[in-house]
Amino acid sequence: MSDERLFTMALTKVKGLSLHNALILYRAVGNATDVFNGLSTLKEKIPLVNSKLFEILDVGFSDALRRAAAELEFCNSEGVEILCLNDSKYPNRLRECNDAPLVLYYRGNADLNAVHMVSMVGTRRCTEYGKDLCLRLTKDFARLCPDTIVVSGLAYGIDIYSHRGALEMGLSTVAVLAHGLDKVYPYVHRDTAKKMIEQGGLLTEYMTGTNPDKGNFVCRNRIVAGLSDACIVVESPHKGGAIITARLAFDYNRQVFACPGRVGDEYSEGCNELVHNNIASVLLSADDIVNTLNWITVQQRNEALKKPLQTELFPNLRELEQQIVNLLAHSDGMQVNVISQQLARPVHEISATLFELEMKGLVKLLPGGVYRLLRN
Repeated sequence: MSDERLFTMALTKVKGLSLHNALILYRAVGNATDVFNGLSTLKEKIPLVNSKLFEILDVGFSDALRRAAAELEFCNSEGVEILCLNDSKYPNRLRECNDAPLVLYYRGNADLNAVHMVSMVGTRRCTEYGKDLCLRLTKDFARLCPDTIVVSGLAYGIDIYSHRGALEMGLSTVAVLAHGLDKVYPYVHRDTAKKMIEQGGLLTEYMTGTNPDKGNFVCRNRIVAGLSDACIVVESPHKGGAIITARLAFDYNRQVFACPGRVGDEYSEGCNELVHNNIASVLLSADDIVNTLNWITVQQRNEALKKPLQTELFPNLRELEQQIVNLLAHSDGMQVNVISQQLARPVHEISATLFELEMKGLVKLLPGGVYRLLRN
């Protein structure tokens, strides 16, 4: 474990330092090590930052470092992965957000940079209609794109039914927690959480010993919104965490969908308003998401692979296709998320374009999700 990772963890625990200010320092300097080791020169590097911040860092660094070291010991003993903002395995979609967590703690096996990721959220007091929608949507995703990862918050209601629907349909599913990985809240969902570690994962920005306070749930909603290309509000009243998550997703330029309900139904009121206010599109089935985001379905891939590949040496390429070819020409192969990061384009757009290049016989998908250029 590098000092950089330890220092990044410590930066999140400096007493009196907000996430906003920690991000300013981290992004301005480029790493946490130089933030702490170069306190004497930070004022010159970041002249517009309130000088009180440097006093806070100087005074709080030792305690923060001790707390980070204790958390590191827990993570090592419990198999928890530590993902810092600069790490290659940090979720690229989330990294794009201006309030991304500096550190994430993760236990699971799902790829947080997977090509197909959706967030499913809603009220804790869901109806039978909401439960049925969760099962129907996850069933559709399993049929269309079985590599889809379903993200939610492990809470009562729509969250837990989304997770359980995904597990039942063989999909991976990730829960974003409002506390550390030393507990599961609510406790009655512990069995589902255990299954998710083997078929998805548990993710949080909070260290152990953190209580699931109300404010933490509000903060974790931004992670739920930022992890995916699309946010689905299954069922929600006029106000609530699901509506907050949907608005965050909209602000992050994510696609927002809402399942419609009858006019006057309390737990469909929020969904209907999101559609009415042009924040969300109406969602009738998972096909709407697949079509909107141009996802390649299993059927499309299988049918395309049966067709003979184009053999012309220099096919006419679109701009993005050419950019990807140029990038792969200087490597032994890259994963989708790396290409997305290099070209600053959404993962789903890169994925669709790679599929087209694959059909043209220009790239090949190798084990481990690596794409390699076949000829240049």
